[in-house]
Amino acid sequence: MPQEVMRVYMDHGATTAVDPEVKKEMMKYFSEEYGNASQMYELGRNAAIAIQESRERVAKLIGASAPREIIFNSGGTEADNTALKGVMLNKRNKKKHMITSVIEHPAILRTAEFLETQGIKVTYLPVDEYGLVDPEVLKKEITKETALVSIMHANNEIGTIEPVKDLAEITHDAGGLFHTDAVQTVGKIPLDVQKLNIDLLSLSSHKIYGPKGVGALYKKQGIRLEPIMHGGGHEKGYRSGTENVSGIVGLGMATKKALEKLPEEKKRLTKMRNRLIDKLLKVEDSKLNGHRTKRLPHNANLVFKYVEGEALILRLDAIGIYGSTGSACSTTKLEASHVLLAIGLRHEIAHGSLRLTLGRWNTDKEVDYVIKKIPEIISELREMSAFRKDTEEFVMSLKDDH
Repeated sequence: MPQEVMRVYMDHGATTAVDPEVKKEMMKYFSEEYGNASQMYELGRNAAIAIQESRERVAKLIGASAPREIIFNSGGTEADNTALKGVMLNKRNKKKHMITSVIEHPAILRTAEFLETQGIKVTYLPVDEYGLVDPEVLKKEITKETALVSIMHANNEIGTIEPVKDLAEITHDAGGLFHTDAVQTVGKIPLDVQKLNIDLLSLSSHKIYGPKGVGALYKKQGIRLEPIMHGGGHEKGYRSGTENVSGIVGLGMATKKALEKLPEEKKRLTKMRNRLIDKLLKVEDSKLNGHRTKRLPHNANLVFKYVEGEALILRLDAIGIYGSTGSACSTTKLEASHVLLAIGLRHEIAHGSLRLTLGRWNTDKEVDYVIKKIPEIISELREMSAFRKDTEEFVMSLKDDH
């Protein structure tokens, strides 16, 4: 009898399918309303109106005080670069210190490394075993010379939600600006930039059922940034380049739908996430990565000892289950996740991680399928693994002898 195979996509933390309503809203801006938003004739005016409506929708989702605080761009990476470089390289900024954490997305970490080559001092805060940044550690590291603190709202790999409100308050007390990469949280959990006292926020369309290649940076009124792209002065001079009207419209519609569905989806996904975690933790030598309750509603990240993550992903792929063994931007690399190492996992253990991120169209039946199949595959892989429990105990005994 042929083996049961379902197609189950559980990598929504990497990207999402475009919602049919979003796609429908976008289509006319490819071939009917194709005008350049900078032009004064009707086609141009229509494009400009569509962009403004999308700006209003994005602002509403994150609680911005005005649509003009939204700067459209190509996505989360560009938003992160604009925020960090825009503050630290601004000629009016005389402060040469910024703070971030060791578990940030590469878009933050690589930008911070670049800024260090430009004479900026960067402090990288550690995290605890759950991936949480301790506000007390920030208090010790921040000074009057700190221009910017950038801590992600929630980690893209382990799903831990950071205490950004407390971190922002400490930052402002010291006279700095606070930025958060909210690519994983926008549309997934309630988010109000005014209540959280956030100055700059990055978001991306393709994480919330919108098109790829478009996103936005929230910039609180009054903050001045050095633009990283120069040209015709689009987006109030902060992001030159002819606007991606269809993409921006798609992002606007995606944010509208996300706001409408948020309470219901948060509850539904949390229930499925908890069932996934509870059942998979029954597998011997498994461990949850990240905080048990302070985590994204759709994120389940576990490590299975004595298993290679790459082998696990390939075996799951063969039976139609799509997950990841780390963040989407680094899954082709064989080194262990910097996030998992930062929370204290050894290299050989970190390699056995599995991230499952649920989404809008996942069902209870699909969760049942995953819960059934993963333990079977883990058992098979451990049988073939050269690094088993008895091997580990032998290696550890040798270390103890020395």
